[in-house]
Amino acid sequence: MAVWYEVKKGGDFFETARKYHIHPVTARIIRNRDVVGDEEIGKYLSGTIDQLYDPASLPGIAEAAALLKKKIGEGRSIRVVGDYDVDGICSSYILKRGLQALGGRADIAIPHRVKDGYGLNEHQVEEAHGDGVDVILTCDNGIAAFDQIALAKEYGMTVIVTDHHEIPYEETADKENGETARRYILPPADVIVDPKLPDCGCPFPGICGAVVAFKLIQRLFADCGQPGIRPDAALPGRERGVLDELLEFAAFATVGDMMSLQGENRILVRHGLALMQDSRNQGLRALMEVNGILPATSGKRLSAHHLGFVLGPCLNSSGRLDTASRAVELLESATREEAVVRASYLKGLNENRKGMTEKFEKEASALIEAGPLKNDRVLVVFLPDCHESLAGLVASRIRERYYKPVFILTRGEKEIKGSARSVEKYDIYGEMTKCRHFFTRFGGHKMAAGFSMREEDMDAFRREINAICQLTEEDLTERVRIDAAWPISGADFSLTEELARLEPFGIGNPRPLFAQRDLQILSARVMGKLGNTLRFTVRDDGGRELEMMYFGDREAFEAFAKQKYGPNVMEMLYSGRGRSGGIRMTVVYYPEIDTYMGNPKLQIIMKYYK
Repeated sequence: MAVWYEVKKGGDFFETARKYHIHPVTARIIRNRDVVGDEEIGKYLSGTIDQLYDPASLPGIAEAAALLKKKIGEGRSIRVVGDYDVDGICSSYILKRGLQALGGRADIAIPHRVKDGYGLNEHQVEEAHGDGVDVILTCDNGIAAFDQIALAKEYGMTVIVTDHHEIPYEETADKENGETARRYILPPADVIVDPKLPDCGCPFPGICGAVVAFKLIQRLFADCGQPGIRPDAALPGRERGVLDELLEFAAFATVGDMMSLQGENRILVRHGLALMQDSRNQGLRALMEVNGILPATSGKRLSAHHLGFVLGPCLNSSGRLDTASRAVELLESATREEAVVRASYLKGLNENRKGMTEKFEKEASALIEAGPLKNDRVLVVFLPDCHESLAGLVASRIRERYYKPVFILTRGEKEIKGSARSVEKYDIYGEMTKCRHFFTRFGGHKMAAGFSMREEDMDAFRREINAICQLTEEDLTERVRIDAAWPISGADFSLTEELARLEPFGIGNPRPLFAQRDLQILSARVMGKLGNTLRFTVRDDGGRELEMMYFGDREAFEAFAKQKYGPNVMEMLYSGRGRSGGIRMTVVYYPEIDTYMGNPKLQIIMKYYK
């Protein structure tokens, strides 16, 4: 069971409200996000694109841009090697589009998830050599490809690594003082651009691979005397350049790769969303169109939620169930007609992916409940028949269900493949490094990782990763942060509109949550094509009746209500017979404005109940 707690950080909310012309509740929420001081509050509320960090703050970027400029001038062939997820797809598109705009000879090679595995591999190096490629330019991968890059160098190729993942390292113990030291293992590339390089002084290292790629192209454009980002490009009728289009995809990948929406990520995503409202990229417009969220026709205001949970999964599905080249082709579409065909195909793939993910999530839950795994603090679950491309999705769902670090293992063609997802207090990449002897290959960051291992090592790995685990019961208890105890009657249209200024919401900048005790629920109705949504009629303390939606687990809600209020309670609510009194629950909720065909409507969304 999650622990609810109200965040109560001190501050003069009324003074902040007066100074910035906002509601005191909004001021409190900003303080709850640890945004303090006039400069930071101003940037949080109204940050502009010129407040992004200079690309020069990234280590190696000046050298990489100079080298690429030289290779473009010499007419050399440049091969972009990306990854098969949304970050890798967007990174690859950014680099190829940017290089070609400067006259560069560039193409893209993205590994096949099953045949090739993650990142640069020997087969790709051999193929590039055979094709006469002079420069291999990685994006969203490469920092761990030591042997592969060494092979490319043997062939005389130039290798530039752009990545954002953690630098591989080995820990050694100093027997005299008992301390451990890290020895970082860098690949023999000509240039490495990675904000995680040790002691590099990068002011904001929490960027995704696509932002690293974007900053490289931004620096290259500056070196070549080309126009930079246009701060007003999102305004109607304004001219847009190549960098403005590419910024959309840097923002898309930031959300899709689950980066923290703080600092410059927040500014970048906010500006990118504004550009996407009227995107000039045919592929992106078609993807929004087939999903019913193209702003020009749906009247919807695009949000980070759409990127992370609607559009992003469509791009990811290409790399999971087919080839990520399909997604790149979509982004490179020249006409609306071909873009719509490609977008519809990706949407269909994503629908298939949803059903498969649900199937293996149920299988994983059954294995945990039926055996000794349930008592482990770190869940290691073997699903031999699960498609390896779905392992990360299943791991995410199992983590949400049990709030524990999760490793999902599947049987690949030659060895065990897997994905890991973590909880807040557990550095999963760091813990895997302590068990590196079990992996034939691994990489990732604090919250997520991928790996390969021998099948005979699975049980020993499960024992060791649990034996070294230092997580406490408190660490393994999900905590629900409530910004304020606030009645739903107070969450009116005006306040809800103002809260939209705090977007984009996501990791690092969660959507504000409020709580109301003993809310009266009068009736309920099942909604949605799959019958998995509930719409309640509720009554506030002033006697006003409002609608409240719940998009969570309907069956779990029904079971809870029956246990608490008796076996006939749902029948009473569904029939409307509860209007005389109904039942009372304490709820955590948020208000939002739903816009359909240009008509805004206030909605109350229930997130948790008890």
